[in-house]
Amino acid sequence: RVFARFLLLLLGFIFWGAAVALAFGGVLVILMYKNYGYLFLEYFLSLPGWLAVAAALILLPTGVLAVFVSAKCSRYQQGALMYLLLVLLCLEASSAVLAQFYTVQLAYEMKSTMGYLVDQYNGTHSQGADSRAVDVVQRELQCCGIQNYKDWLKATAASWHLHGGKARVPESCCKEKYPHCRGDVVPLEQLFQEGCLKKLEDSLHFVVLYMFWCCTVVGILELLAGVSNCILMKYQPFHDLRFL
Repeated sequence: RVFARFLLLLLGFIFWGAAVALAFGGVLVILMYKNYGYLFLEYFLSLPGWLAVAAALILLPTGVLAVFVSAKCSRYQQGALMYLLLVLLCLEASSAVLAQFYTVQLAYEMKSTMGYLVDQYNGTHSQGADSRAVDVVQRELQCCGIQNYKDWLKATAASWHLHGGKARVPESCCKEKYPHCRGDVVPLEQLFQEGCLKKLEDSLHFVVLYMFWCCTVVGILELLAGVSNCILMKYQPFHDLRFL
């Protein structure tokens, strides 16, 4: 019983830190969808992030309640703690499963959408929304094309990339340290040569992996808190716990 009290007290403090880590993962997912939402066809793909943020907000009072229960075994606090732990487990399990499920779908959608945007790109100074989206991705990720810069030389929308008889890519492929770069393939060292798809997939993989392990570790801690709470509840008279 003494060990259960100590463990619950310790977990209560750990939950506060875990809430910050969980909220960070949820915000990463939401921001990634917000920054690159035009590459995804489904609007609900940010759902795992919102579930993680909701779990983090609930985790804060849960930690406070765990500390109180470890100090004083109030039957109402013990019951409330069990309910909160169950809600948290459901939220985190849903967030982890959805994040893993969407990984394959997002990778396919990004490749398909980027292929379409590259084909429809119609000039280095285009004001079209699709063309601006491509330029934003390439500048932010410091990449060029889907697999590499050669994808632009196969674009079918127009012959802008062969302007003046010279092969060209969008100016957003130029490295910042070359202010006079206009997208000419020669000299090649002035351009980002790595494709955007791999960088996007790497970012997605990191975010999803972080979310999955964060939810898994926090879920295990919540199970330990639930077991500790159950041990303390054993010492309460049965009629005091009927409200459960």
